[in-house]
Amino acid sequence: MPWGTLTSVSESPLRSTLLYTGADDGRLHVTRDGGTTWTRIGELLPERWVSRVVASRHDEATVYVTLTGYRFNEFAAHMYVSRDYGQTWTSLVGNLPAEPINVIGEDPTDARILYVGTDPGVYASVDRRVTWMSLRGNLPTIPVHDLVVHPRESDLVIATHGRSIYIADITAVRARR
Repeated sequence: MPWGTLTSVSESPLRSTLLYTGADDGRLHVTRDGGTTWTRIGELLPERWVSRVVASRHDEATVYVTLTGYRFNEFAAHMYVSRDYGQTWTSLVGNLPAEPINVIGEDPTDARILYVGTDPGVYASVDRRVTWMSLRGNLPTIPVHDLVVHPRESDLVIATHGRSIYIADITAVRARR
């Protein structure tokens, strides 16, 4: 691939010297010493645009990555977790439909709950990827490019491509765990 632009950077909320980067050529890197040395990780993952890399807020060694192939006219879902600083990876796709994934996020109160933004909507899992449920509700079919759980309210803030920001009450999601 002829590109080489960082598309996602994530600093660990648990250790400031732990950083991950992802690029549009599919390359992932980690530094555990604040940037003095970098190690390439994820060589066995598909070479797709890194749409998001996220260091876990619950476990220092855990990192999530979403990849998208839509720029190659490939619309499969690509989403992975590593629990050893990027040395090995496990797919998190579960029962998600085949659609480009743009963002993943953890619930701040429970590491088992994950949220995912895709090109057509948003999903949640209360069992760390085995099953996903749509949170679309009245959300239009629109690419979701960012997600954050409000730290005080039980709300998921959903940022969409070119439309707006939506707020979803996630009390029912948290009750299902």
